[in-house]
Amino acid sequence: MGWWQVNADTLARGRFVVSPLAEATASLLTLERATAAHPGERAWLDAHLAAYRVRRAEDPLVPQLIQAAAARHWIPEFITIAPTGDGTPEFADELAEVRGMSDAAAAAELARVMSGSPYASHVTTPGLQQRAADLLDWVWTHTVATSWPRRRGIIEADIVARTTKLGQGGWAAALADMRPGLRWLGEGRLQINAYGNPPRKISGAELFFVPVTPQAGWVAWDEPRRYAVMYPCSGTLIYPGSRACAPETLAALLGPARAAILALLDTPKSTTQLVTLTGQGLGSVGRHLKILWDAGLLHRRRAGRSVLYYRSEAGDLLVSVQNDGIRS
Repeated sequence: MGWWQVNADTLARGRFVVSPLAEATASLLTLERATAAHPGERAWLDAHLAAYRVRRAEDPLVPQLIQAAAARHWIPEFITIAPTGDGTPEFADELAEVRGMSDAAAAAELARVMSGSPYASHVTTPGLQQRAADLLDWVWTHTVATSWPRRRGIIEADIVARTTKLGQGGWAAALADMRPGLRWLGEGRLQINAYGNPPRKISGAELFFVPVTPQAGWVAWDEPRRYAVMYPCSGTLIYPGSRACAPETLAALLGPARAAILALLDTPKSTTQLVTLTGQGLGSVGRHLKILWDAGLLHRRRAGRSVLYYRSEAGDLLVSVQNDGIRS
């Protein structure tokens, strides 16, 4: 397995951060994969895949290198960086760091990954790094930027949920179900994946966990200073036309609109997200949230300028009982 040896100080300073560049990279990987993990992602692909394929045909080398590297379980360093963790990053600032990587550095990393590949001879192509940055810029501008506020809300909700788990059960709880192959092994060992990679010591570095809304996950680093784990957040990107539903028995008990909201709040969500997910009006969502809150079925927590709602233990039990009734 691939794992990192993390000392106590590095782990204590580990934190969850937002990265627009990671979101663009995950979106690029999804466009290359061209398969959807859920209906919201399918709707997003339907909206953007044709235009991406036109863009891809104009300069196919970078996408081909990405596919070849991904087939070897590696995301090329020339399209991803470890975030700095400084404040609220802008995509342009993170992209500038990608553009600052030299062709020689990109080629050295690619040569190691592409050894024996049909694309090995292309790793020293002049201007490759800038072409990779241009592709990321296109993906951000044409497929991500307009939905970034909604995506960011989903990401921030995931961070709240993970931070809550961290406070309640430590890193083992916070990392549980983050992505396949990732788990806390104890004794300073963080398993990154199930591949046969040698252990890597990251003591004294900054350690970041970076949620993205597409179903993609990978690692990045700027040795020896920063290491990052990108993972798919628990909330999913919802596109118009996708609507939430709840068990019929729960809908009969609470009413369909209120039941749909309670069913959605297995992870923290804002009022704006609930409006998008349910198709209900802002006022209606607010009234239903108050009733559920007064009944003790919800908790709430502030994240930046948003208030996030999520089910309480009583809310979880109520939904679980209804789901169990359906299965029986």
